[in-house]
Amino acid sequence: MPQIRLKYGRTVVPFDYDEGRFDVLGGDESSAPLTDVEIGERFDSPIGSEPLEETIAPGDSVLLVVPDATRQTGCGQIVNLLVRRLIASGVAPFDIAIIFATGIHRVVTDAEKELILTPFIVQRIKTINHGPRDLMQIVRVGQTSGGIPVELNRALTGYDHVVLIGGVNFHYFAGYTGGRKLICPGLASSKTISATHKLAFDCETGQRRSGVGIGLLDGNAVHEAFAEAASMIESVFCISAIVNEAGQVAELYCGDLIASHRVACEAFAATHTVRIPEKRGLVVASCGGWPHDINMIQTHKALEAAAGACSDGGTIILLAECADGLGRPDFIDWFEAADSRELAARLCEKYQVNGQTAWSLLRKTERFDVRVVSSLEKEPLSRMGLRKIEDSVEKAAETAMVSRGYLIPNAAKVLVAF
Repeated sequence: MPQIRLKYGRTVVPFDYDEGRFDVLGGDESSAPLTDVEIGERFDSPIGSEPLEETIAPGDSVLLVVPDATRQTGCGQIVNLLVRRLIASGVAPFDIAIIFATGIHRVVTDAEKELILTPFIVQRIKTINHGPRDLMQIVRVGQTSGGIPVELNRALTGYDHVVLIGGVNFHYFAGYTGGRKLICPGLASSKTISATHKLAFDCETGQRRSGVGIGLLDGNAVHEAFAEAASMIESVFCISAIVNEAGQVAELYCGDLIASHRVACEAFAATHTVRIPEKRGLVVASCGGWPHDINMIQTHKALEAAAGACSDGGTIILLAECADGLGRPDFIDWFEAADSRELAARLCEKYQVNGQTAWSLLRKTERFDVRVVSSLEKEPLSRMGLRKIEDSVEKAAETAMVSRGYLIPNAAKVLVAF
């Protein structure tokens, strides 16, 4: 019987499975990483814009925008090469700063800064933490065509050039990560974040808004609001990475904020979309390890993929360590609602970003028997409708009493199409 090593946090959980019972979904993630030379070639051949160095003059200032620890982007290699290029172009090290696009996530720790950027960069380049509720950091730059006030970190307006460095992955309502998301919601005020995220939910139907979903850009109201807000910042150069299973840069797309990011999204979708002939009553899935299962809010994105492969009433077995807990201490409060309908009503009465994630999670635990391998305690999991697995994954799969199932080793990076 073959064995697969399913990622769980920074470790693995071995799973012996019957090949006749399970089909494995998800392609090979072991692509060779790009060399420094190959990344340099991508810098020199941008999409829809001039090379960055041709727009920079000696003495200019540059702000680099990078994700927090909940994203896997290969950022360290990219930033190191980019900083060297900027300095060679006449930009002084003290005129370069790096800001973490945390949105409403917690502040990046010192250890995480070194992990994201490498100690070499952290010791030499100024870093900035974003505060979405810090009025001293926030400036209004306009409003969207839909009337949403666009309030962003003033650092975006204080430098001659802005370079976004992110990774492309699926997102359950923005379509994809990266690109415009590094500015909005990444560096937006809590007010702007809430208003743009609210576009994902239709309070008239109590459901997700039509056109909003994983892998969707055209007609996606949330994506369009993010892109419109981000486009209010001038002199932006966008870098979008696709990483392999080890978190190394396997492909890179640079250039215009909108055009280059879309090409990156299309390339990612082409290699990470899995088409299935039928949904089945059992799905065993790993988020793909850290940082995809860093907390329950991030874990939900992998559950979205698993749900796409599972028939209604079926069983989903999900490996999600959640070493950082739920993601927010108040996330569990949403599950005081009797069911997803009541939660939707609360959400429409007083919208909060993480309430929508809670609603989406509760909808899935109502539709499926969701069992988890997790470091979280049994009680909060139970309140969310999740059953904690106390023994092995094999035993949990056996009790499902289903003849055929799917196995998804990297569920956070897969779009299941049926």
